[in-house]
Amino acid sequence: MRKLNALDWIALVLVIVGGLNWGLVGIFNFDLVTATFGVMSALSKTVYTLVGLSAVYLSTISMKLAKQ
Repeated sequence: MRKLNALDWIALVLVIVGGLNWGLVGIFNFDLVTATFGVMSALSKTVYTLVGLSAVYLSTISMKLAKQ
């Protein structure tokens, strides 16, 4: 079985944070990223972009992990 490296862990944490944020938006109409960094500030856009890229990355490595 393949062990997770630092990039895998970072991506996993970002996807979990993104999922929790979407849960907050869906249940309480509260966007934690916007509340923390401002409405579509450069930092908010960076966080959203990193979460999206992390999801793509994890989807590609999950295929590799499934083959092992």
